[in-house]
Amino acid sequence: MDAIGHALAIAGAMTWEVTWALILGFTLSAVVQAVVRRSTVVRMLGDDRPRTLALSAGLGAASSSCSYAAVALARSLFRKGADFTAAMAFEIASTNLVIELGVILALLMGWQFTAAEFVGGPIMIVVLAVLFRVLLRERLLRRAREQADRGLSGSMEGHAAMDMSVQGEGSFGRRLLSRAGFTSVSHIFVMEWAAILRDLVAGLLIAGAIAAWVPDAFWHTFFAAGDPLVAKLIGPLVGPLVAIATFVCSIGNVPLAVVLWKGGISFGGVIAFIYADLLILPILNIYRKYYGARTAGFLLVTFYAAIVVAGYLVELLFGGLGLIPDQAGARIPEGGIRWNYTTWLNIAFLLLAAVLVVRFLRTGGRDMLRMMGGGPDHGDRAPERSGARPGHDA
Repeated sequence: MDAIGHALAIAGAMTWEVTWALILGFTLSAVVQAVVRRSTVVRMLGDDRPRTLALSAGLGAASSSCSYAAVALARSLFRKGADFTAAMAFEIASTNLVIELGVILALLMGWQFTAAEFVGGPIMIVVLAVLFRVLLRERLLRRAREQADRGLSGSMEGHAAMDMSVQGEGSFGRRLLSRAGFTSVSHIFVMEWAAILRDLVAGLLIAGAIAAWVPDAFWHTFFAAGDPLVAKLIGPLVGPLVAIATFVCSIGNVPLAVVLWKGGISFGGVIAFIYADLLILPILNIYRKYYGARTAGFLLVTFYAAIVVAGYLVELLFGGLGLIPDQAGARIPEGGIRWNYTTWLNIAFLLLAAVLVVRFLRTGGRDMLRMMGGGPDHGDRAPERSGARPGHDA
């Protein structure tokens, strides 16, 4: 029982450390999504030119941080006419370049990891685009589109199909500050939490258990931490494999990244581990349903290669600039609640979350939650239900 209590205490300490950051990140994401219409996104992603991929990354960074929802949304964009490479760039950015991920990395691991995440993400997208340009054949792409048009369900389909943005006319500021804007932000905020909660809780519990029960000596041996050069060479190679095996995706993998960093994985290996949230086994199975077995295998190989390259380049760049933090200083939060800035921030942002949840419940939110796991076309009625149209919110 002591071991279980220790694991839960670590998970609880991590949760308390990042609560305000999660609320802040999801609120900012909801604000952006409330004013950026889904039709606008599709229209901007029609090819794989560098400018389009940059737009894809920017729009993805302002979108969902749930890996399952991001994968479903990328398929939805592809079905509606977006370029496949642009859709995959959007998917990568939706999970690896979001605000809440950066803030949590800074809180639990240090600002260097946040910087590396936002530097390595575009590198991964560029490498993937090059691989697609060289290796992706028109025949395979045609089969992928045919399979995508079958509309087989994966996970979070209803959530991905919903366009909860404000539908009225006017400037971004005017739409956002309207009653409909308030409703839209509250709906997106709660739905994002509902999408991510399972993976976040799983990640915190797994990280707490591994931190409490697996000795650091095991990880030091596994990651060859005794030989810095070997550790740097194998880190980006094995980091994604650990991610695939642990099944934890989205921002839920950050707590486990803390444990691995303390255990001796290289800096580039940590970044590669976090990027591999789009390669866990359940998502690979969803790729198979969405695009067919051959395309799923193609995505596994090309994503893995892009992740490894990004991990190595981040290691080289940050190592050359002397920005890699001292691994000996890595810590896992274990303290209880204290009256410090974290507590005050948590109180303030929990009050904000409460206001948004109340608005969500008063404007038809329960119906949207029931639609969340529906089919890929089930969420098309969501804008009317969300109260996002001016004059229709409660």
